[in-house]
Amino acid sequence: MLMLAILLLPGLSLLLIAMSRIEDKLHEVSRPARHARRGHLRLLRGGAAAATRASEADQRSAARGTAA
Repeated sequence: MLMLAILLLPGLSLLLIAMSRIEDKLHEVSRPARHARRGHLRLLRGGAAAATRASEADQRSAARGTAA
């Protein structure tokens, strides 16, 4: 029985160290990416103004009861 405990001790200590590092990584506060910039992404032609006009048109057609 003592021989089994001696053989398992190194494996269990490595498991403890690994779990400790994983837990530290999970609780770490993430920082924004270094290359991230705000306000440079435009997926729609015309940007926010075109999206606003489209949502207003959708609201008008919903008020009339017709689909666009």
